[in-house]
Amino acid sequence: MLLWTRRSRVVAIALFAVVFGVVVLAPLAMIALASVAGSWNGVLPSELTTRHLESAVRGDAVASAVVSAQTALLAAGCAVLLGTWAAVASASAPRAVRRIVDGALHLPLAVPSVVVGLGMLVAFSKPPVLLNGTRWIVLVAHLVILLPFSFSVVAAAQRRVDGQLALVASSLGASSARVLWKVRLPVLLPAMSASASLGLALSMGEVGATIMLYPPDWRTLPVTIFALSDRGQVFAASASTVLLLGITLAGLLVLGSARGRATER
Repeated sequence: MLLWTRRSRVVAIALFAVVFGVVVLAPLAMIALASVAGSWNGVLPSELTTRHLESAVRGDAVASAVVSAQTALLAAGCAVLLGTWAAVASASAPRAVRRIVDGALHLPLAVPSVVVGLGMLVAFSKPPVLLNGTRWIVLVAHLVILLPFSFSVVAAAQRRVDGQLALVASSLGASSARVLWKVRLPVLLPAMSASASLGLALSMGEVGATIMLYPPDWRTLPVTIFALSDRGQVFAASASTVLLLGITLAGLLVLGSARGRATER
């Protein structure tokens, strides 16, 4: 809907600000306050302390944060590679093949992550592929969840690329591998970086499938936060959530910088 008058634009902006503040900013503010709350019996905490934040940056929370970061980096990286390969390979395939590939790669979006976790648990709990009880089953589950998003982002960018670029490079004598490396992939770098950012954020916050699959030595930070809140340790859970948000934001900033450089190229 187009807003032609200044008054309508002001009303729309004010309405958006109210909704954004209530739905997004207010919960985040409550988490930040809870992470430094010593006790909370009224509208606001009655006393402030850094005890919970200090506990969150050492011990189990830090170990879980390292596991989450490793899982996110590995799963997002593999998802970007596989998603890019599928998008580029299917671009020149017949229409029927493209539709099959698109439907198959988007299938995980049609089911909840808990279903993905249960499927992994049933499929990989017996030989010949025995992954249950290992960290690899968590990594595979995250990869399955992230792959549709990576493929969608890169495939959308692939459809906007001018196909004449590759044809011109081929007509000048460039091999297929050189066309892929020097022409196709460079123009897809911004989309690949964007899909990596999305994958990192999704993996860092994933809990549905992970809580069904994680072994004792590979517990991610969202699982730790869930366990703390389930035991009624809301302040400690909030402090760990602040740590999770900080790590995720730092990763997104790094990837955002890389995406900016890729766009300039």
